Amino acid sequence: MGFKRYLYDEIDWSERLICIKGERGVGKTTLLLQHIKESFQDLEKVIYVSLDNLWFANNTLRSFVEYFYSHGGLYLFLDEVHKYPNWQTDIKNLYDDFPDLNIVYTGSSMLKLENGKGDLSRRQATYVLKGLSFREFLLLEDVIHLPAFSLEEITSRHASIVSDIVSKIKVLPLFERYLKSGYYPFYRESRSTFDQRLQDVVREVIETDIPAVSAISAITVRKIKKLLMILAERIPYQPNMSELYRELETNREQGLKMLNLLSDAGLVAQIRQDDNSIKSLSKPDKILLGNTNLMHALTPEADKGTMRETFFFNQTGTVGDVLLDEPADFRVNRRYTFEIGGKSKSFSQIKGKTDGYVAADDIETGFGRKIPLWLFGLLY
Repeated sequence: MGFKRYLYDEIDWSERLICIKGERGVGKTTLLLQHIKESFQDLEKVIYVSLDNLWFANNTLRSFVEYFYSHGGLYLFLDEVHKYPNWQTDIKNLYDDFPDLNIVYTGSSMLKLENGKGDLSRRQATYVLKGLSFREFLLLEDVIHLPAFSLEEITSRHASIVSDIVSKIKVLPLFERYLKSGYYPFYRESRSTFDQRLQDVVREVIETDIPAVSAISAITVRKIKKLLMILAERIPYQPNMSELYRELETNREQGLKMLNLLSDAGLVAQIRQDDNSIKSLSKPDKILLGNTNLMHALTPEADKGTMRETFFFNQTGTVGDVLLDEPADFRVNRRYTFEIGGKSKSFSQIKGKTDGYVAADDIETGFGRKIPLWLFGLLY
């Protein structure tokens, strides 16, 4: 209970219907259990249940809730809803039929709310939980307690922010640890076998979560695994999609669908130069893995330059819109231009940019428009 995710205090728990989406392993279940423990003294009125429990193979959610409600239950917390058939229709009916029942449910980041299966979008508040930021990692490790800083604060006064922090801790070794194994909270349970456990999580996402959300065949599951490993070997990948389709023995439509599923699951990141394109129908301009921990777990020799870009895109993408920018690397919120590199990175690629900055690795403290890369891990 001493550590809560950034989203915990952002959720309006008074809403009657709350959806919390997120990648596997980022802490959704813990978030629910913490709220239950902190907020309810009368536990007769509250219940937590995971819908992947075998009990539901021969029993319905409706019968479960009717029993719970008839015995005084008012607060229902449902985990792993994507594992339950027709979950959207059932939750919509529960919301309508039990007007004083409060429902919070979690599910895969791939959850799609379809109007035809019971329109939940008008009824619920939806939140997305991302993996640990570098700021949260430092707090979880009991190193230092820092507030989150906005992008505007970081670009305008990074020197003063950093000077206070580096006077208290050696930040670069901690940042290196975070890049290898700090994005998923379960790293604390399995430090020595973290890469293997993360590979198991990836396998579970592809073999179980994706088929639960999207009706795909066993052959497609195998192709999605192959696609992920092709991308992991070639990251950063500027897609030659026709070549990729040939390797996967598939067509354009199926190839894009598999890529979008990996992206929705948080395993890869698709980056585009223009966010006006219809993403599901167009190929990305660049592909990265979803976070740096995945790079270490899936690629034997993780490229340092790609690691830097992956970290920057992952952290800034949680709080803003990030697009490719030429000749620099990224444009954030259509205002800030960033070039990512090492400590000797020059300003040539952001020359003439009013809000142009270098995010530089391997430095504790920046100057002017050169900002330490690690500082972008304090955005949430």
